[in-house]
Amino acid sequence: MKAVGLHRFGGPEVLRVLDLPAPQAGPGEVRIRVHAAAVNPTDVLLRTGGHAVRMAGRRPPYVPGMDAAGVIDQLGPGTDERFTVGQRVIALVLFTGAGGGAYAEQVVVPAASVVPAPAGADFFEASTLLMNAMTARLALDEMALPAGRTVAVTGAAGAVGGYAVQLAKADGLTVIADAAPHDTDLVRSLGADHVVERGPDVADRIRALVRSGVPGLVDGAMQTTEVVPAVADGGTLIQIRGWAGPAERGIRVCPVMVGDHLTDTGHLDRLRRQAEDGTLMLRVAEVLPAEDAARAHRMLEAGGVRGRLVLDFG
Repeated sequence: MKAVGLHRFGGPEVLRVLDLPAPQAGPGEVRIRVHAAAVNPTDVLLRTGGHAVRMAGRRPPYVPGMDAAGVIDQLGPGTDERFTVGQRVIALVLFTGAGGGAYAEQVVVPAASVVPAPAGADFFEASTLLMNAMTARLALDEMALPAGRTVAVTGAAGAVGGYAVQLAKADGLTVIADAAPHDTDLVRSLGADHVVERGPDVADRIRALVRSGVPGLVDGAMQTTEVVPAVADGGTLIQIRGWAGPAERGIRVCPVMVGDHLTDTGHLDRLRRQAEDGTLMLRVAEVLPAEDAARAHRMLEAGGVRGRLVLDFG
């Protein structure tokens, strides 16, 4: 089985095409013949050693990737009746587990981590949904703001930020989002009610619109302390990379980790349905052959990618 992985942590050049044994589905698991694997920042963290603490006892090679789209080719014993061999599906993949991640021709995952691929989406588009949309969904659920309130989103042109804008609008929230001048039209098209210029002074620009501060902010740009002043006293600041504060004025700083919710089938399937009905826009920046994973990582680290880079394993 062809996979892409690494034997040592380092730069993009450590990524290699590997020949690994085909995995077998165990009880309650399905095996997916992967056609597309999205490239996410967490894959870069794995490659550089940022997830080593979560992989104690694991031996290389390490295979990145949390987002897979493909076709079920094996059902393990006791798998629920939702699935059939040959079905088009998407899945969240735990790359820190013994089986490795989604950068492979075949992956085995718990059935609870798998939902049907969105109707009308190709494999490349479908692979961009779950990890980033689930992160945005968890962020909004943690805030628990009632319809009519205001939420701010930084990094709104990015994958998590873009989904946060769209899901917040679907929840009936007013959205203030940041954008560079060349991304303003994109962010407005995602549903933002107000767009402010991104950058280190974004908190001041948000406060200019809401003098008391916003009750919730999703920090997709990972500006941490820079955006705390934009949040109202007692409000909630959501972080997607683990920063936990501290913050003053009674502000809750809440890191959200999608890895803790890989088997939340209900949420995963709701996101699938929202992609089908147009609530969520699936954005592919570029599709690259699996052998070009190192190039994909370089492009991601260089910044400015709008939508997701996707590796073709079809």
